[in-house]
Amino acid sequence: METAYESNPVLDKLPEHLRQYIKPQNYDEYTPVDQAVWRYVMRKNVDYLSKVAHKSYVEGLQKTGISIDHIPNMYGMNRILKEIGWAAVAVDGFIPPSAFMEFQAYNVLVIASDIRQLENIEYTPAPDIIHEGAGHAPIIANPEYAEYLRRFGEIGAKAISSAMDYELYDAVRHLSIIKEAEGTPREEIGKAEKKIEHLQENMGIPSEMALIRNLHWWTVEYGLIGELDNPKIYGAGLLSSIGESTWCMTDQVKKIPYTIEAAHTSFDITKPQPQLFVTPNFAHLSQVLEDFANTMALRTGGLKGVQKLVTSKALGTVELSTGLQISGCFNNIIEKDGKPIYLRTVGPTALSYREKELVGHGVEQHPEGFGSPVGKLKGINLAIEDMSPRDLKAYNIFEGERIALEFEGGVKVEGEIVTGTRNLKGEIILITFKECKVTHDDTILFLPEWGLYHMAVGEKIVSAFNGPADLKSFDLISHELTETTIKKNRDSDLIRLETYYRQVRDYREGKNTYTSRGKLFEEFKLHFPNDWLLPVELYELALQGNRKALVNDIEEHLEKVKQNRPKVGRLIDDGLELAHKALMKQS
Repeated sequence: METAYESNPVLDKLPEHLRQYIKPQNYDEYTPVDQAVWRYVMRKNVDYLSKVAHKSYVEGLQKTGISIDHIPNMYGMNRILKEIGWAAVAVDGFIPPSAFMEFQAYNVLVIASDIRQLENIEYTPAPDIIHEGAGHAPIIANPEYAEYLRRFGEIGAKAISSAMDYELYDAVRHLSIIKEAEGTPREEIGKAEKKIEHLQENMGIPSEMALIRNLHWWTVEYGLIGELDNPKIYGAGLLSSIGESTWCMTDQVKKIPYTIEAAHTSFDITKPQPQLFVTPNFAHLSQVLEDFANTMALRTGGLKGVQKLVTSKALGTVELSTGLQISGCFNNIIEKDGKPIYLRTVGPTALSYREKELVGHGVEQHPEGFGSPVGKLKGINLAIEDMSPRDLKAYNIFEGERIALEFEGGVKVEGEIVTGTRNLKGEIILITFKECKVTHDDTILFLPEWGLYHMAVGEKIVSAFNGPADLKSFDLISHELTETTIKKNRDSDLIRLETYYRQVRDYREGKNTYTSRGKLFEEFKLHFPNDWLLPVELYELALQGNRKALVNDIEEHLEKVKQNRPKVGRLIDDGLELAHKALMKQS
């Protein structure tokens, strides 16, 4: 498979199933309009955020090689990011939450390489390079925060999702695509927003992924830090939104101390946030994350843990008290008195120990599923896993013996023992039978004619988590996008508009010293009378060149634009103010 990116030591560690999400950045596809959008947002952000963002933001822009004037090239970013042990890759919009988390666990920042339309310059629900590159990247230069992000990814990738989570992910991705697609009817966007609203209101009991996604939203995306009455911004969603970064600082947005309760506070991606959480410092984020991880099936296991996997209908892993790990799609569990007594997977299943597949127990050996009792033997206080070789022989749990094992939960295993598999400590973790019959009351769970029966040894389920124990056990390269981001239709008008923006950019960079700026402006406003960003850029150049007549003409024109398009009035005023500030810095 042809590599879609330039690798480095950090990216070399990525497993194959994550590489399938990476796409080329295609830097040459950014248009002069895209570059102008980036420049406006970054100039506005740096001017404002230097006052209200955490100090790591401005410092991080320099450390991560992010320019105010140019959309960052990820190859260039990676040469700098590797100095702090991170890397960046381009992806196509939203990717599944578990994959997003897993990238973070490998110290890799995923960046949606598309950029928002000029019409959505203040905010877009779609992930774009402004949000990812200018929002996330600068803060990871702070070591404490970078470690929080990595650890969050490590824990988040193990969070168990529900079927509804996947449906919501598809709906959010769909909205982000059509909202950034040129010419999408307002009715279609409204319909997509209503679907998300309906799904959010009918999610049922939130899954682990839903809860940890809330934590991610209220910290990594929309987090504030410091004192409640004077917080600073560190969340990427705020850092990349020139609208919400201002709004969030007002008294209209409630500020709440950040605790684990944030996991139970949902959010609406389509609307400004009514409240935000304030952490006193970055170390506190890690403490709350660990507190949340203590509630996950990853650490609690038990009946509830397996039930979460059954509900998810997705590939997951159960770890027994012996360390044996069973990876597959769990479809059934027999319980008694609130404890699991028999668990079963359906379809390809693999057995592992310490995240390494047991030899002879991959999906080829267990293509149709795996089932095993859990618990202690009836009438014997000593669990099988705690028995010494002498104990095992005393209870006839020995190679070549025909035996009937009855567990406390009522599961019976009758057959001839072929062999036992032990871990590095010499403890038995798996017993293989031939001519074996497994039953629970009147229910047949396994018959002799089905072949060898492999019984997992484990008194308890100590952990349950999303994904396989050994990534190599399963073919995980199966990612298929239901839809991809929609590129702009580059008709003759758009090509002409881009030409004007390119000329202005050439003026600024000293590449065009002969074309009259006044003439370009007159021609431009004739063809694009309602465009506001290019006149703002020309205004800056006219100020710097002391072209008073042109300055006056542009001001007069922009007043007309503001009358015709009141919604962009503040954007225009802010752009003119930035131009004057830039002039003052030069003088």
